[in-house]
Amino acid sequence: MDNKEIRELAGANMDIDLVSENVDWAQSVCPWNEAENTKEHRCAVKDTSICKYFRGIKYLDSVLCSYPHENKE
Repeated sequence: MDNKEIRELAGANMDIDLVSENVDWAQSVCPWNEAENTKEHRCAVKDTSICKYFRGIKYLDSVLCSYPHENKE
């Protein structure tokens, strides 16, 4: 995957998601949720799932996301 296809989404908390409400820091919108006009998608849910677009975490609390390019690995 080309690094140009990976976005850095700021302000994730380590639950890990980008749909928190009333937080005291700037937080990017999940591009998948934005495309579908929903708040159901999460980057990762402990012991449950990892989003197919999730590519990791970059210091300090930025989620690496490849939406709309699904991980083929």
